[in-house]
Amino acid sequence: MRNLTATLLAAQKKATATPYVKVEVENKNSGVVRLDWTRLYTGSEDDYYHAVTMPGDGSLIRVRATLPGDARKLYRQRVPDPGPLSDFSQWIYTNQLNAAAVACASLGAEVSICWIDGANRKVQRIKSTDYGVSWGSPEVIDYCPTINIGGLAAAYKPNGDLAIFFADQATLYVKKNISGQWQQRSSWNRSTGDLSGIAAVYENDWNLLITGKDSSGNFKVWSLIYGDGGDVSAGSWSTLKELASAPSSGEFEYRQPFLDKADVYRGFFVEKFSGSQSYHRPFWSHTVLDARFIDNLWREPVPFNLSSAYGLAIAHHGDYGWLSCPSGVWRAKSTVQNLDLTADVLAMRQEAGETSGKITVELRNDQGQYASVGQGELSVLDVGCQLEFSPGYRTEDGDEVSAGQAYCLEEYEHTSAGGSASLILYARDGWEAITGWRARHQFRWNRDSEEMSVKDILAFVLARVGLKLEVKSQSSVITGFYPDFTINSGNLGETVVRKLLSFVPDVLLVEGATACIVNPQASDSSVYSYGEEHAVLEGRYHQGAWELNRIQVEGYDTGSDEMIVVDRFNWGEIERRYDRLKQLEDRNIDSVTKAQERGDAYLRQAEVASASGTMLVPVNCGQQLYDVIDITDIRAGLNAVKRRVLGFVLVYSPRRGEYRQRLQLGAV
Repeated sequence: MRNLTATLLAAQKKATATPYVKVEVENKNSGVVRLDWTRLYTGSEDDYYHAVTMPGDGSLIRVRATLPGDARKLYRQRVPDPGPLSDFSQWIYTNQLNAAAVACASLGAEVSICWIDGANRKVQRIKSTDYGVSWGSPEVIDYCPTINIGGLAAAYKPNGDLAIFFADQATLYVKKNISGQWQQRSSWNRSTGDLSGIAAVYENDWNLLITGKDSSGNFKVWSLIYGDGGDVSAGSWSTLKELASAPSSGEFEYRQPFLDKADVYRGFFVEKFSGSQSYHRPFWSHTVLDARFIDNLWREPVPFNLSSAYGLAIAHHGDYGWLSCPSGVWRAKSTVQNLDLTADVLAMRQEAGETSGKITVELRNDQGQYASVGQGELSVLDVGCQLEFSPGYRTEDGDEVSAGQAYCLEEYEHTSAGGSASLILYARDGWEAITGWRARHQFRWNRDSEEMSVKDILAFVLARVGLKLEVKSQSSVITGFYPDFTINSGNLGETVVRKLLSFVPDVLLVEGATACIVNPQASDSSVYSYGEEHAVLEGRYHQGAWELNRIQVEGYDTGSDEMIVVDRFNWGEIERRYDRLKQLEDRNIDSVTKAQERGDAYLRQAEVASASGTMLVPVNCGQQLYDVIDITDIRAGLNAVKRRVLGFVLVYSPRRGEYRQRLQLGAV
């Protein structure tokens, strides 16, 4: 149950409480600001290697190389106070040739432009200490082992240290400048095929996106950390974690990643398709809200409306995010924009279930104030925006609400009849995103070793739709079971999530941008009481037989080369109804303990489902799914009897004087 203030808790128990609901919309999706890009510049520059950075004064520093036919000349550009009226067409030639890879980075007033001379393998840099207004002479900082260059990236640490990463065939190197002195380069200790691109951002460690091939020739986009004592020890490399994958035998490959971090990590990379109607197209993604880079929790990559083999570089400063390629510049507002709809709410209905959640809000539109949805002052109110609903009451301290519930606006409807008009909003919670997700690539874990537990895989899948996984309570199984688990291209999100949850006794509570693990226990304490201080208006309480009372679990012990067969029973139910058997076979189960845990999980589900019912009550603003409550309804023989909330419908209709909540009940 969500925490409520003492005054709000007292108000919702009063017989004559005055309801108050707050409804807002924001330019977010799953809690992350949605960047709506506007193109400010369209030029004729050739598509080739490029980079962008924004130093402390907010100027836009762009760098590009020309095509090999023009000797791969290196150009730079500085646009002070960039905006819609800026000139992004003026470039300054640096008198440098053969730029086979370029990168730039900045910190405060210092800006570095780095490149690799493809003719003589030199890794070079020019530096500015006045926000890119003037530049020093080129310096050679290292040499590539060969001319087979696989990418270049640079990132500053807040103390002024600079790290430059460059790839040569299948080896990634790092060259650091510490306190103004270049250090000996070092190489990673990972095994892959040839690399094709690198992007870097510093936050506690050097965080990287890498494109290239694995040792089997499959094409990959990975996240990787070069440690600086944050999540990875200084000088060490994390494991490569997969973000996207394409088989070596296919027609897809990846290259040219870019990375930035403002509110969340945002990355771009290029997908190349060499089949019929071939293309080079940038794709973008971002990490889920509050995720660490090491967790590798990225949304499903989305195509960007541009044809480019060298991608889109990304940067930010102040209230805006920026994208750049040689022939284009884009800008998007990166701050939160919201619109309060509370004063115009005529009615609303919220429905929450174990695998679905939706809300319908009706707004008055008598003056046509909502006639132009998605435009002007209503630009934030449009399909795809985040609708936030907060139930509450008028209390001694004023209007108070319980916040935290958010939905994605899926559709809206204008109605007009006689002298009245309204706008009706239809929004759904994160389960809609889970249901609508289809796997684009194949993923497989734990085939040969324990890589990711059920919880880890679940977090990865939920991140693909923008949901962050948190824990309210969890079983030991969800963190200790490492199944050989495959997601195939085309698999549906709901199917994948249901399969993962079938391995464990835990359930999933989706609310706002978060999916919470809950491990329902028969011993759970009640978090709220109904029937005495908080009235019960109607009640129906049903008790039935368990759908199954015996489960036979079959696994296989690879160590002893023997089958495992375990029976789990509820003897009381068997005595009353004879046995209701379910048989389950899973080769992932390789011990008696795991078989027992799986059987117990199924019996717990049957126990919870055996009791059902509904209860109509005045709205409890903090009520959540899977809360354990106790009910006192003497006429029905209930005296502080515990039940679990498995769903609810909340209705608010001031015209009918209605502010009620119907709870769906199950056994504890």
